[in-house]
Amino acid sequence: MTSEYDARPWLKNYPDWFVPALPENPETVLDKFLRTTAADPGMDCIHYFDVSFSYGQIREMAAALAAGLADKGLAAGDRMLMVMQNIPQAVIASIAAWMRKAVVVPVNPMYTAREIDHLLADSGASVIICEDLLYEKAVKPIAGSRPVITTSALDLLGKGKTLPQQLQGIGKQTFDHATDFVELIKEAAGKSPESTRPHADDLAYLVYTSGTTGPPKGAMISHANIDHTCWIYESACRLDSSDVVLGVAPLFHITGIVAHQAIAFHLGVPMVLHNRFDAEDVLRLIEKYRVTFTVASITVYIALLNHPGLKHYNISHFQKAYSGGAPVAPGTVDKFRQTMGLTIYNVYGLTESTSPATITPLGEQGPVDEESGALSVGLVIPGLEAWIVDVSEPQKILPPGREGELVLRGPSIVKGYWQKPEETARAIDNGRFYTGDVAKIDEQGWCYIVDRKKDLINVSGFKVWPRDVEDILYQHPGVREAAVIGIFDEYRGETVKAVVSLNDGYTGRVEPKELIGFCKDRMAAYKYPRVVEIVDQIPKTPTGKILRRQLRSKNSG
Repeated sequence: MTSEYDARPWLKNYPDWFVPALPENPETVLDKFLRTTAADPGMDCIHYFDVSFSYGQIREMAAALAAGLADKGLAAGDRMLMVMQNIPQAVIASIAAWMRKAVVVPVNPMYTAREIDHLLADSGASVIICEDLLYEKAVKPIAGSRPVITTSALDLLGKGKTLPQQLQGIGKQTFDHATDFVELIKEAAGKSPESTRPHADDLAYLVYTSGTTGPPKGAMISHANIDHTCWIYESACRLDSSDVVLGVAPLFHITGIVAHQAIAFHLGVPMVLHNRFDAEDVLRLIEKYRVTFTVASITVYIALLNHPGLKHYNISHFQKAYSGGAPVAPGTVDKFRQTMGLTIYNVYGLTESTSPATITPLGEQGPVDEESGALSVGLVIPGLEAWIVDVSEPQKILPPGREGELVLRGPSIVKGYWQKPEETARAIDNGRFYTGDVAKIDEQGWCYIVDRKKDLINVSGFKVWPRDVEDILYQHPGVREAAVIGIFDEYRGETVKAVVSLNDGYTGRVEPKELIGFCKDRMAAYKYPRVVEIVDQIPKTPTGKILRRQLRSKNSG
């Protein structure tokens, strides 16, 4: 396959953001962090609500934790499972793992014990670090003999501080069969972990993604993958040492991993964290710390736009606002510009592309595709080759303006999925990653995501595999058949809908509300269906295959 869509030809139009020669020797994420620490240890690294930590302070805590992890047996190449919200301990734990040349496995804290257990078994993680509120229900039942370290969102807020509203009413918890994060750091303070720094080609993360098929798979993210995309963000978004990064995307998600934590280390600038998203907290912290840059789902921006106190906050310096993870309507972008004076720039990426695959350069306005009405997600990033191929004949390259599957190859594309050679071979052929997204690229190089090749549902940037929801529904005694689809949601982009037929004897006895509650009790909050429709028969092909396209068409209006 020859390249029809190498990014370079159309970048002549954007010479001020194109990186003509990316570094030949990539850095690790740890290298980036330690470089800033050595140059200016007093530089602010993390603002956590109203408490700030310097690069030097974060390094000291990370080194102590690394020594403690060494005592617990974490060695080079081992995996460390991490289940936390956006708190400083998630950053400290990641750095500590890399100081041991280990691999971080970040997990959504909304996951249940059943969901975490799959990732634990698949990754073979030998150590778990989690928030105390998650330990009893989500971690203890599946930890086995693995050492567990717990921490509280309150731990690093300092004594005597007024707690933010979202953290009021909770208290720190410790457990007999788990080690306390703060105590471990105190005990290991001053110790130097064995020098086992990773190389650029080593894995930094296993980030689990549903991808385009099947249950979650661990995408193998190397330090070199992250290094490449950091340079892209710096160039396309015109970032420099004066910027302040808002850590609003989850740090277990590829966006938070790269566009928040890694880019902050890359630039040597502060990152603002606030546990969970709360519009009031975010607006206050944007003003307090003069935040300039973030990448967030469109739902975050909508929540800020609709907050009744918006006009009381000065967010004028927040001008590098990027959105990814869910579709953004052109009218929504216009509304932000008119109401807030804020331009939302589109970016598109996947876990397998280590965040950005296409991006809208700062100051440019992406066009709208006349045929589909889709707002462009930007230009293919430097260093990536891109092809649009026929969905039915993947070896057939389509010309500009034609719709087909988007295929990518380059230094930000992962090598594969953890211990899944067959899944890797299906998705990645000779370095070319088949995204599963239907897209088009026009003559000027602007990319548009038109549809999804498979049935994956995108809820506020979180991927939901229909079978996960269907498997839970089938556990209900009244459910005969279930089909799960994504339907349009003004706030989330998409939300989950289940179409269900009932077993004999359950008609009239089982209502949609009961099935929603049944799923809610058994899976992460973003996964369970918000809408359930009970029907006599689910439409199927003559061979018995459920006609999801027909269900989606019925619900498109």
